[in-house]
Amino acid sequence: MKLLRHVLLPPVLLLVLHHLAVADGGHVLVFPGEYSHWLNMRNIMEELVRRNHSVTVAVPDASPSINYNNSRDAAKFNFLVLKVSYTREEYHQLFLDFIHFSMTELPRASMLQKVLLLHNWAQRSIDFGMRQCDAMLKNEQLMATLRDAAFDAVLVDPMVMCGDLMADVLGLPLILSLRFSMGSVMERHCGHAVAPPSFVPTAPLPYGDHMTFRERVINMVTYVATSVITEFFWRTTLNQYYSELKGRPTSMCEILGNADIWLIRTFWDIETPRPVPPNFKYVGGLHCRPANKLPDDLEAFVQSSGDAGVVVVSFGSMVTNLTAERADAIATALGRIPQKVIWRFNHKPKTLAPNTKLCDWLPQNDLLGHPLTRAFVTHGGTNGLYEAVYHAVPLVGLPLFADQPDNLARLTRRGAAIVLDIHTMTSDELTEALQAVIDQPSYKTNMQYLSELHRERPVSPLSTAVFWVEYVMRHGGARHLRLASQELNWFQYHSVDVVLALLAVMIACCALCWAAVRCLLRSCRRRRREKKD
Repeated sequence: MKLLRHVLLPPVLLLVLHHLAVADGGHVLVFPGEYSHWLNMRNIMEELVRRNHSVTVAVPDASPSINYNNSRDAAKFNFLVLKVSYTREEYHQLFLDFIHFSMTELPRASMLQKVLLLHNWAQRSIDFGMRQCDAMLKNEQLMATLRDAAFDAVLVDPMVMCGDLMADVLGLPLILSLRFSMGSVMERHCGHAVAPPSFVPTAPLPYGDHMTFRERVINMVTYVATSVITEFFWRTTLNQYYSELKGRPTSMCEILGNADIWLIRTFWDIETPRPVPPNFKYVGGLHCRPANKLPDDLEAFVQSSGDAGVVVVSFGSMVTNLTAERADAIATALGRIPQKVIWRFNHKPKTLAPNTKLCDWLPQNDLLGHPLTRAFVTHGGTNGLYEAVYHAVPLVGLPLFADQPDNLARLTRRGAAIVLDIHTMTSDELTEALQAVIDQPSYKTNMQYLSELHRERPVSPLSTAVFWVEYVMRHGGARHLRLASQELNWFQYHSVDVVLALLAVMIACCALCWAAVRCLLRSCRRRRREKKD
């Protein structure tokens, strides 16, 4: 029985919780991200609870998407509610600003302007993150309580600052859960997952692994630029904070690189092959499951579509509104198709047609798994994309920001989706795209093939993810899976010392050979002179 539901700082009951936890279960401390990141990680947490483990979730009291008062979650998890120095409205606005400039400013900005916009937002994000770090790591009473709670492992979404540092300070094994970082710099620099730019596209470039010369040039430039910019940003912000709290010079990448397991939220059904360290585990689609029965009102609406079927439209948990002009264009296009449409949207467009039903929330997985669902109009978020792959529903993609263009480009290359630019598309173009993915059998066939690849695994992705969490708890980590390169400095890692040593030996050998040749030449000249004399 869970005696602890919510703890507002100071969390003095965590120690009690630990001693009352089920004896044969582990105790995991979790730092989840917001919005879709939370929805994804919650699946791992729920499975851990089902397997008799105790899960404590550290969440700021200003969280805009994690409802720690929700009775459903409170019955399963122990929420450690952190008192932070910012409000829910301020934190929510940070995400809204990111969506706004990603959708409206970035598409029109020059490369320099894009860098400045992202840098300014990142600076604000770091400020919020550091204040949450202070609420945890500079609270001596909380830290003492956490040490006494004796957790077995820490599960962290790297979107959350200092979860990795908390694991390091507490001396606990660290497990990361992520899709990818910008430019994959975190994976490359911290996890030492090599990504040769000749055939591994730098996230989020929408390239495949067979690139043209022009694409390889752009990929190389992006590879170097993201590495330099990210390292500079870390050195001027996070590294100083990490060093201060550790009491010695260190870096964010060094602490993050100590992770025992990296759970990557994608899989080889849409991912391009690449070298992978043994502690990187690909678990894309861990949230996917067979469809449940729909609520009566939705089921009745779906059945009313007849053989034409339905189209599901959703732009994820973060995007709740579009401009009136774009919403009207989408509504007009949806009104021209013979299918019924179920659209997750909060505002009624002027051109909304009778065949379209608006909903504040959708049982998305259950709708995509319904036999009458014909297509999915989506922004291309990882969660929705994998649900579509799992249920073999072809896509029309309208990417908005972050990893979405990359996600949808992968399905386009595999012939399972059509992607349009939401900023410039016309109603006619959207209508034609929907008719194509519904009426042309190739899109459904290609998506069914991807669905077979996704499902045909020896172990389900959720079971794989939870297995490695339990593995880390049982063995106190998984250091034997980490590359030895983690212990090398940069010149050792790139063999600069070896190259310099070999170069020195070569120079010395050349010098000795040259000295011997000169000596031999002098000796020969001397003999010739002696003979002449």
